Amino acid sequence: MEIRVVPVPSYGAEDVVVTADGSVFTGTGDGTIYRIGPGDHVEAVADTGGRPLGIELLPGDKLLVCDAHRGLLTVDPATGAVETLVDGSSMRFCNNAAVAADGTIYFSDSSAVHPIEEWKAEMVELTRTGRLLRRTPDGQIDVLLDGLAFANGVALSADESFVVVAETAARTLVRYRLDTGEKDFLATDLPGYPDNISRGSDGLIWVTIASPRDPLVERIQRGPLWLRKGVTRIPAQWQPAPKRTVRVQAYGNDGEVKRDLDAGGDQGFHMVTGVREHAGQVWLGSLHEPAVAVLTSSGG
Repeated sequence: MEIRVVPVPSYGAEDVVVTADGSVFTGTGDGTIYRIGPGDHVEAVADTGGRPLGIELLPGDKLLVCDAHRGLLTVDPATGAVETLVDGSSMRFCNNAAVAADGTIYFSDSSAVHPIEEWKAEMVELTRTGRLLRRTPDGQIDVLLDGLAFANGVALSADESFVVVAETAARTLVRYRLDTGEKDFLATDLPGYPDNISRGSDGLIWVTIASPRDPLVERIQRGPLWLRKGVTRIPAQWQPAPKRTVRVQAYGNDGEVKRDLDAGGDQGFHMVTGVREHAGQVWLGSLHEPAVAVLTSSGG
């Protein structure tokens, strides 16, 4: 499997979304929202003034942006206008979202302890303070799930009967059934640490595997709190670090893996944190790279 890398002017193109006409949007660490058009032409269309992460489509050609600092935002790529739906002061780490047909928004707040700059600490300390929230069209905010281990990607099933939230630190996909309010798992024991997730045009739940499972990280997670807190205070070169890999999986409603695309770790791109399947193509974002990428082979 090969990938085509599309550079953008800033680092950390964390997530991607694709419009009906094939335009791709991403947000980077300096707050910029970029559009990638025909011929891989890249243009800046807005600035959130924060740190954009998850990005979704809204009616009227607007974007929904989860900004780790500023909260849940709408962005108009035509004008650059940015509006706040849920202020960032009510969250520590707004991360990813999914939008229902009626305009209801499901979104994650990764941690009540650590902001995005301390995501490694959230991984090893295993605070289990993440949340899955819901914003109704009239603006009401509800907490659907709490106690999550680094709540991250969010996706709705094709029939909108359930919403899935990825627990990065626990390597699970938690399912919340919207008709009954019951919680179970779509999948457990993932082969690595999931980040953003999304429902593809094929109806599957696509999941990024940002880094393979690390036994050292999981030993630290089981250790006493003083050890977990201490790990992120040692020099960076001695801390556990993500392994270079480019891998995404797709799950059916039965929790079975339907696709497993692994391009390895030597592709000039790594740490896939965003995924979007659209019309047979699979677009990727990365928390670390000054680029997005697209898988050029659909086999796997």
